[in-house]
Amino acid sequence: MEIGLIGLGKMGGNMAERIRNGGHTVVGFDRSPEAARDVASLEELVSTLAAPRTVWIMVPSGAPTAQTIRDLSDLLSEGDLVIDGGNSKYTDDAVHAELLGAKGISFVDAGVSGGVWGLKNGYALMVGGAVQDVARVQPIFDALKPEGEGGFVHAGTTVGAGHFAKMVHNGIEYGMMQAYAEGYELMAASPLLDNVAETFKSWQQGTVIRSWLLDLAVLALQDDPELSKLRGYAADSGEGRWTVEAAIDNAVPLPVITAALFARFSSRQDDSPAMKMVAALRNQFGGHAIEAVGSVTASQAISPGTP
Repeated sequence: MEIGLIGLGKMGGNMAERIRNGGHTVVGFDRSPEAARDVASLEELVSTLAAPRTVWIMVPSGAPTAQTIRDLSDLLSEGDLVIDGGNSKYTDDAVHAELLGAKGISFVDAGVSGGVWGLKNGYALMVGGAVQDVARVQPIFDALKPEGEGGFVHAGTTVGAGHFAKMVHNGIEYGMMQAYAEGYELMAASPLLDNVAETFKSWQQGTVIRSWLLDLAVLALQDDPELSKLRGYAADSGEGRWTVEAAIDNAVPLPVITAALFARFSSRQDDSPAMKMVAALRNQFGGHAIEAVGSVTASQAISPGTP
């Protein structure tokens, strides 16, 4: 099968290689001339592909994806098909499908998980779209997914189903990562443990919390047992926020995922304004020690104010 792939970054580049390894033809395009691209423009990409064309988009979500789809809507023809495999918000998919559908171009959304390990291990794929459209590109999905029966799901026939499933997947990932992180911090703080890294490693077999994330935590600790090379700052891709928003829309409680998202916000504050207020209140009602900027240490308590 022949497919055009737009976006040859860490994910897209590896995906193109895995698709080729599966026996298919990939015509790759990236806006950066330094990328290992096969064509130099979207126009050249479309003209190179034989009709009916299939084009997979792997560019950042939001404006870059929307602009790429608008450009393709002017270049592609009736009977062609577009797959958005980026981390788009699921609500964007209906807009993109309508724009393309007005010109007879089909649309499939695909949530993709696998990161930098996907080339070797395969990518987990969560797909949304009409049955006939998904079936049309199933050979590409089969080339990308891991060997065996797992790793692929046609999550729903309504566009957006794939990205919604991937969004929830990433929300769960937030919670799992936060649990491992909190466990690490507690063990590192306790004087009882001599080797936190080896404790994590021991959990890889025979425990109910073993997982690929645990394996990755072990790798990180092998390289840097005290994580001293890192700053405790964690960004969020947006999917954690969207998961919490969807929970509110559907009146579904997500305390773990929500707390994990908020923990990432806290990580970006060198000196949390909220914790300043907590410290001030503890000092006011109980005379607890506080640290004043530049001069006062924890042992120098400011006198509590009048109730």
